[in-house]
Amino acid sequence: MGKLVDFLVQHPEIVWLAGFPLHPDETSVWGFDPTRSVPSPTLFSQVLRRFDNRRLQFLLDETVRQLRATLPSDAKLGMTISFDTKHILAWVKENNQRTYIEEGRYDKKRQPKGDPDCRLGCKRRRNKSPEQLLFETPTKEGTAAEGIGAGIGEFYWGYASGIVATKIPKWGEFVLAEWTQPFDQSDVAYFFPLMAQTERRLGKKPQNGTADAAFDAFYIYEYFHNAGGIAAIPFVQRGREARRIFLADGTPCCDAGLPMSLANTFINRSSLIEHERQRWACPLCHPQANGQNCPIQHKNWAKGGCLTTIASSIGARLRYEIDRESELYRHIYAQRTASERIFSQAKASGIERPKLRNYQSIANYNTLIYTLLNLRALERIRHNQLA
Repeated sequence: MGKLVDFLVQHPEIVWLAGFPLHPDETSVWGFDPTRSVPSPTLFSQVLRRFDNRRLQFLLDETVRQLRATLPSDAKLGMTISFDTKHILAWVKENNQRTYIEEGRYDKKRQPKGDPDCRLGCKRRRNKSPEQLLFETPTKEGTAAEGIGAGIGEFYWGYASGIVATKIPKWGEFVLAEWTQPFDQSDVAYFFPLMAQTERRLGKKPQNGTADAAFDAFYIYEYFHNAGGIAAIPFVQRGREARRIFLADGTPCCDAGLPMSLANTFINRSSLIEHERQRWACPLCHPQANGQNCPIQHKNWAKGGCLTTIASSIGARLRYEIDRESELYRHIYAQRTASERIFSQAKASGIERPKLRNYQSIANYNTLIYTLLNLRALERIRHNQLA
């Protein structure tokens, strides 16, 4: 905010254009004193904290509208999107490894006094053996904490910024949607709010999407399937199921290759979204045993055969059936770098370590950064069109 005040003082015409109350000064060529007319950094910080984020989202709306109007008609803005999240470190002593905190640094029940809204989250986790789980001496402020447990992870107090980006060859990358949440929220929790923004700004659903493995969820595959495209997301093995075969009608096959029998259906209300799930049983034992033996002698054969539970959504089947070696998948997955490039630009603008101490200020700050990135991209497009 201090830099903003200095900038406005150096450009009095913007002070007049923005409508700040002017202090008359007959000795100035502008007719007013810029220094006295510009609000203080403290007042600007209060505005950022109290400002309604919906007004800033309107600015981002307008940049997307301008991009749609300025790009060539064959650019297909938003046909393929990438989405991802980026961690944001809260401005609290708990994130400074050089500061000693007697009561404990990473207790999620002990809220940092410096920021009442930030939350403790894990950026990434790596599995290591017990003898490798050692604390290393930090060398700089904000170095991630490495905790002991089933694996070793990078923990921060802070927030996360989720975005939807799209890449247009020869023109660059653009932000279509953004949303900020405390750091204790999962990556998939960003998906539907971001898609709602994207659909509103594009006037339609994006056809294809790509993201990292954190977004490997059946409803994301279903979303892009219903939009007429695919979701290019790496497969995450959960449990022992690395591969599953389905019949054309969606019936799953057991490890022996036999079509399974539907035992029952139920509603899962504990997931991020409420959805129907199906429980499938061994076809040799359900609905009643037919006297045949399991061809592969499954480990659960003596207990009544194998069982599997899967969402009834077509997305649950697409997770397994998408050809991740196809040219189409590789082409769409390559677009994932669009969000990484946007985050790189946002980091250069200060998004990773904002000197702010509450959620509203950080959310507004992030929206302004992404709006600025789109405006810069729009300026480049217009310059290239005139060249």
